[in-house]
Order: sequence, then structure tokens, then C-alpha cells
Amino acid sequence: QVQLVESGGGSVQAGGSMRLSCAYTARRYLMGWFRQAPGKEREAVASIDSIEPTYADYAKDRFTISKPKDNAENIVYLEMNSLKPEDSAMYYCAARHGVAPDPLAEDNYNNWGQGTQVTVSS
Repeated sequence: QVQLVESGGGSVQAGGSMRLSCAYTARRYLMGWFRQAPGKEREAVASIDSIEPTYADYAKDRFTISKPKDNAENIVYLEMNSLKPEDSAMYYCAARHGVAPDPLAEDNYNNWGQGTQVTVSS
């Protein structure tokens, strides 16, 4: 079991930027970011393994998932730019040991953080 701790959420005005961080306790995991807005189902934002990132279609142009160079630290980031009110949600970090057939499928992850709230005001 891997422990995940998100940080970096808060409030920002539309058009602004925010970076979320997720610290985790073990390596060689597929890491993902998901979000859930009130009244909506949880949806994938992006994922990253040791090779490359994968993005949900809506996130490709404004969001960037990354890890420190050479995986120097067990942290995964989610950089969010040009934020919109509809990006407001609870953002969750998730982890899975090993590869997944669909890195954006929620069911592939068995470790979840507690979430961090992002609120974008118009």
C-alpha cells in the first residue's frame, strides 16, 4: 500500500494558474490525477508512468503532469493553466503498482489520496 498526500489546492480567479503536488511513499507506480465536481462523477485528468504522460482530451492544452527530473523525489505535480470555473473540483492523486491497460481508467488505481480542493472564481 502506498501513502499519497496532495497539496497545493485553493482558490484562484479564472485565467489563473495553480500547481498541485502529490507526495507518495513508493516508487515504480503509475500515478494519476482525477477530479470530482459536486454532483458529477469523478473523471481522469492525467497520468504518468516512467515513460510518458497521458491526458484526458480536455486537459491536453492547459494541464501538465510531471515528476521531478530523474525521479529525484517521490512527487508528482499537476500544473494547471488558464483555469476556468468549470475546473473547480476536488482533485485526487491516485497510484497503481505497475502498468495499466488504460492509465486514465479509475478502476485501474487502488491507492488514493484524500483530495485537495480547487476553486476557480469567475
